[in-house]
Amino acid sequence: MTLPLASNRSRQLKNSIARWGITVGGISVLFTLVLIFMYLLYVIKPIFESATVEPVAITPVSNTYKTAKQILSTGVDELKEIIYQIDQAGNFNFYSTKNKTANKLLLSQQLIGKNKNLIKVIDVQSDSANKNKILIDNQGQVTVVAANFNSTFVGDERTVNPSVVYPLGESVLPLDDQEQSIVTAGMAMDDERAIFISFTQDHRLIKTTLTAEDDFSEDSEFEASYQEIEFTQKDVENILISPDLMIAFVQSGKDIFVYELDDEENVPLKERFTPVNTKDNITAVALLSGGSSLLIGNDKGVVSQWFEVNTKQGRVFKEIRTFNASSTEIISQIYTEQFRKSFITLTPAGEMSLFYTTSEAMLWKGSLNSADAQITSLAIAPRADGIVVSELTKEGKQSLTLYDVHNEHPEVTWHALWQEVWYEGYPEPAYVWQSTSGTDDFEGKFSLVPIAFGTVKAALYAMIFALPIALFSAVYTAYFMTPALRKKVKPTIEMMEALPTVILGFLAGLWLAPLVEKYLPALFLMMIFLPLATFLTAFAWYKLPKNLKVKLPEHLAPIILIPILIFAGYLAIWLSPLIENAFFGGDMRSFISNDLGINFDQRNALVVGIAMGFAVIPTIFSMAEDAIFSVPSHLTSGSLALGATPWQTLTKVVLLTASPGIFSAIMMGLGRAVGETMIVLMATGNTPIMDWNIFEGMRTLAANIAVEMPESEVGSSHYRILFLAAFVLFIFTFIFNTVAEFVRQRLRDKYSSM
Repeated sequence: MTLPLASNRSRQLKNSIARWGITVGGISVLFTLVLIFMYLLYVIKPIFESATVEPVAITPVSNTYKTAKQILSTGVDELKEIIYQIDQAGNFNFYSTKNKTANKLLLSQQLIGKNKNLIKVIDVQSDSANKNKILIDNQGQVTVVAANFNSTFVGDERTVNPSVVYPLGESVLPLDDQEQSIVTAGMAMDDERAIFISFTQDHRLIKTTLTAEDDFSEDSEFEASYQEIEFTQKDVENILISPDLMIAFVQSGKDIFVYELDDEENVPLKERFTPVNTKDNITAVALLSGGSSLLIGNDKGVVSQWFEVNTKQGRVFKEIRTFNASSTEIISQIYTEQFRKSFITLTPAGEMSLFYTTSEAMLWKGSLNSADAQITSLAIAPRADGIVVSELTKEGKQSLTLYDVHNEHPEVTWHALWQEVWYEGYPEPAYVWQSTSGTDDFEGKFSLVPIAFGTVKAALYAMIFALPIALFSAVYTAYFMTPALRKKVKPTIEMMEALPTVILGFLAGLWLAPLVEKYLPALFLMMIFLPLATFLTAFAWYKLPKNLKVKLPEHLAPIILIPILIFAGYLAIWLSPLIENAFFGGDMRSFISNDLGINFDQRNALVVGIAMGFAVIPTIFSMAEDAIFSVPSHLTSGSLALGATPWQTLTKVVLLTASPGIFSAIMMGLGRAVGETMIVLMATGNTPIMDWNIFEGMRTLAANIAVEMPESEVGSSHYRILFLAAFVLFIFTFIFNTVAEFVRQRLRDKYSSM
């Protein structure tokens, strides 16, 4: 029969609309995926960019001198609008850099008397603001000064006003009760105490504690107490004190002396070590941010990092890593950032290298000084986004140059993300994810290995629980179950997929986890009782007389198993306390933790596997059941007609033909488990550990993103690494889907001829 012309045109129009709609929809999906991929790369890209150093302002210094090193110390304010210098004559000069080429002198203040000059200015590295400077004049007297910057606003215009402050007063500090000249000193202070370790002209090492009645200020009064340290060396090159006022490092020649400062009666020697070979010499030392690590430069151009680690002999300082800063020159100075683990090395020729310790990365290397100039001082800006350098030419002209430093993500390298890193305070290298802490000197630890491992662990235990149940249920429902019962069972299981995972996570965390802990023996008994009860019920049904079997409708036969399984589960729970008292001393959790030495957390991988398994089962069941049920009937009929049993037909024909669909179902379930968020978030402790222990938790990529993204600073390393974690999750699912499609096509090609 020929369709009317109008109907034929209508069908063609509908077909055309459907074809174009499907095409546009498919292309839109692919385009959206590409956009997501590109946006993730756009956010991630900055963390792998190299550091850059560019000059932005040059301020000539009008005074000229006949001696070589006149500027003893430099610095810059937080906004990089004012740079300052301290020269040998004791002048504290502030210059504006607003117009990039300006040489406007904003303030000049004399720090010492006219008949004095400075022989040394020591930057206090343990100061969190890095402002305090120890001044030692030619008479061996000590003063502490700091640069201060206050902002004022007139309308919308902001003005920064520099000033000089004396944290411990303008008077000379009494660091030695015998009033000997001070050769060198180190200090650290908090609101109530200031501790100095000073080396006198008569070769004594003195600990001086200044205690204020209230908080320290320029006008505050304080009491001084003295402790002479047992010390036999004749020279001291450097003295450093940790920010917590607990440890002092004294460098004398090739040796480092470590003293404990928490005892009010004496200053015991904690440790003495030699960080260089007999043929090498120490040329520079510095404290890394936080004061836990000591950086030591030598005359071979190498910097080594040392910090305390636990050993069989107790806590000792150990060389952790080295950095090759120069192959031809010595390390003359080491400058550290205030809040990050970055540091700068400087050679006599002006070669500068920028490193980050834990990532073991050289971020930048180059020369900052002109061909005919020598760098006399360097300082890092408080935000680590700039460097100020003082230069002295052969003609005696001096200048201060401000450089912009773009180095936003020094802690991120492929090594730090995917390999073991030895962090301060850890006994050995480890994979660690710890992005935040309550202190400013905290070092972010961004290893993606623990959370990637947690993702695999959670998915694995979920699949171990879900696969047998889902696949065997799909086989029975599609092949053995009567059509009447199948029409009720299949929609019921598929409805489980609509259950929000947050509900499953809530139940798992607040109900299932305590229940599993309380009846832990019952859980293992169920693994025996439920299969055994199923087998015995099937065997009893098999032995049942036929006249009794026919009285029960065939589609109701499987329902007999439900009360038996409930009884088996109840029996396991009833026996749980008896088993626990008989074999585990009344507490199986304590037995696992104390006797077996296995850590046990209430919210663990076992709970996650059960809860996430229930979320994955409907996905695998539905797709696998459809694949098995869709096997052409002529294949099964032909197999049975040739004399094969139903079980042989299932294993040799049905499962092989349906294998592409079954494999797709498994991979879809695995993808669902890998990307699951709420169940893992609520049903586990979210601890980023690497342990296959089923009684411990984990942290997954998806849960980590959900937990930490709201708290991360936009544009920070933490923020971008979370996007990197999302990218890794994207790649995981992409690989799984690609492998699944490849295997599915191979299986389809292999068994399509059946």
